[in-house]
Amino acid sequence: MPSMRADSGPPEPQDARSRDPQMAVKGVVRGAPSAIDNETGLAPPSRRGLMSVPTDHDHPAVLPASAPRGRLARLVPLAIVAAVSVTVIAMGWHKQLSLTALVEHRAAIDAFTDEHRIAALGLFCGVYALVVALSLPGAVFLTVFGGIIFGTLAGGAATLVGATTGATLIFLIARSALGGWLVRRAGPRVETLAAGFRDDAFCYLLFLRLVPLFPFWLVNLVPALCGVSLRTFVAATALGIIPGTFAFAFFGAGLGSAVEAQAAAYHACLAAGTAGCKLHFNLKAALTPQLMAGLVALGLLALLPVALKRFKAARGTT
Repeated sequence: MPSMRADSGPPEPQDARSRDPQMAVKGVVRGAPSAIDNETGLAPPSRRGLMSVPTDHDHPAVLPASAPRGRLARLVPLAIVAAVSVTVIAMGWHKQLSLTALVEHRAAIDAFTDEHRIAALGLFCGVYALVVALSLPGAVFLTVFGGIIFGTLAGGAATLVGATTGATLIFLIARSALGGWLVRRAGPRVETLAAGFRDDAFCYLLFLRLVPLFPFWLVNLVPALCGVSLRTFVAATALGIIPGTFAFAFFGAGLGSAVEAQAAAYHACLAAGTAGCKLHFNLKAALTPQLMAGLVALGLLALLPVALKRFKAARGTT
């Protein structure tokens, strides 16, 4: 009796990849992805053949590994600045920016300044820029010392250059490291506030610089996080610190006789072997009510364009 196999005719040739599991897997890799056969557990052969060109569906896009590395690389300068600043404060080196240190080295400072005045001014600018860039305490003392050593005009001008340079350096480092990334992560509300700050950045920065109520280091970082342009930051910083800088330099220039009297009493105390010899210097004496009122008035004047802009916008919407 003829078998059922004979009646069904000659067997159909099987694909080589169906017989060889490894070749079947190669077909899946080279061809389009498809479902796995439930009976054989292997993928059927690709319809496009072995020489088909892979598409984006075959190989999904992968984010470049260099993106996180690039972000970390931008954080390195800011991390270095923070590490140096913490080290200086922990070691107490910032305490050298004091009236005691000035009195102890006054003779050497005066001798160097008399012989190399330009170099002394350049060194003073460099030290001031470093103090500001590292956000160290004592910048106000340096401004007063500049007035004592160089006088009101030269000391104020050197302070202006050093402070603007140091503020610009930390601004660029912070903007490169964080930029708008931190603001975006903070949420839409913070992004809206940052956008409003950028729209009138010059006026806001001018106000923050004129009124000596906000930490200098904080005013250096906030514009960097909000995406303020470099030109606006430098212009508002240089212009905004002029009144306070020359006021403190003028105050320092008038302390010549007082510092000499303090130095004489201090050296006499040391010669007598008395413990706890100190110099008494009250920086708050420079912040007279008249000076504070004048700086606040200038700050409010800087905000006048912003107030007029808001007033016109409110009238336009009604």
